[in-house]
Amino acid sequence: MSFSRCNRTFVLSALALSTSLVVAATKAQSGAAPESPAPKLAEQQFKNIKVLKGVPADQIFPSMQFITASLGVECEYCHVRGDKGLEFEKDDKKTKVTARKMMEMMFAINKENFEGHRDVTCYSCHRGAADPVATPIITDEEPKPEAERGKAPADAKPVLPPADQLLDKYLATIGGEGALQKISSRVEQGKIIANGQQLPIEVYAKAPDKRLSIMHLPNGESITAFDGKQGWLSNAGHPHMMSAAENDAARIDSDIYFAAHLKSLYKKFTVVPGEKIDGHETYLVIGRNEGQPPLRLYFDQQSGLLLRLTRYAETALGRMPTQIDYADYRDADGVKIPYRWTLARPGNRFTIQVDQVRQNVPVEDAKFAPPPMPPPPPNQKPAGH
Repeated sequence: MSFSRCNRTFVLSALALSTSLVVAATKAQSGAAPESPAPKLAEQQFKNIKVLKGVPADQIFPSMQFITASLGVECEYCHVRGDKGLEFEKDDKKTKVTARKMMEMMFAINKENFEGHRDVTCYSCHRGAADPVATPIITDEEPKPEAERGKAPADAKPVLPPADQLLDKYLATIGGEGALQKISSRVEQGKIIANGQQLPIEVYAKAPDKRLSIMHLPNGESITAFDGKQGWLSNAGHPHMMSAAENDAARIDSDIYFAAHLKSLYKKFTVVPGEKIDGHETYLVIGRNEGQPPLRLYFDQQSGLLLRLTRYAETALGRMPTQIDYADYRDADGVKIPYRWTLARPGNRFTIQVDQVRQNVPVEDAKFAPPPMPPPPPNQKPAGH
């Protein structure tokens, strides 16, 4: 199977946001951010916007990704493909017209029944299928009695350690804050595995907050980077500056001392029993900030290592989950780091396996600087919904 453009785009986006939390978390760590110009709205940047008017332009593609994940389809399900690619502005397909009606229906249901809260989304009915199932399914197995599948008695409720204890244990297990602070740079070489293919990848990090990953494709390099202030991506020599949300997320992704800063990122942490991951029992620590999606951290009950991180990105239509599993922890100059991590979103996943790690080696700041941006085409803007 070829490394398709859609999957390549997913990998690049995921690399940019692989350990991102939320915008508010970044502000909590770095203090109040300076005011920036108001972002463009969808109708100002894209053609033929009808339903999603007033939505920030950088929310359009994430919202489209939410639709494809909810319905289990690709872009061509709604959009026409022309000689030069998808022609997003055209309304030739009935499915695109239907999609607009469904979005309007969803907004109306939430407004009229749930006080405007987004309790109903595309996924509520579609569940990964283009055609919603309206009839209850008959199962092949006899249902279990209520007593068997019911909750455990209240007196059997497990005693869970406090969140601070688990976060402190995680930091201590990987080496402690002192050992982390001794790491000034990290260079990782390995491979990215997706769709049955393997491609070389390199990841450069420099304290406190610079990071760059290079994926070597047959037709050139795909780069995701953060220079300490601005994030950028480049695919085969075509650079693109990150949006505000991507930028804030990449800032945390680039934090070499993330484990030491974790407790300051959220105002409230709760602990509940976690699921078993690769045979390991876990504690689930949920971080919350008012008005933001939660962060879910699964820690190994025995070792204290972080085995899974689940985050949620807000779109105009619903939350998109991203799950990152960490494995193959090894010692590198007194600090334990995962040599393998797997990032998954609905319908897509890839794994990065690190083969070699070098730390505290010279890495020039210029390596993280974005290339010159080409001038935008005059009077041209892409199409949307």
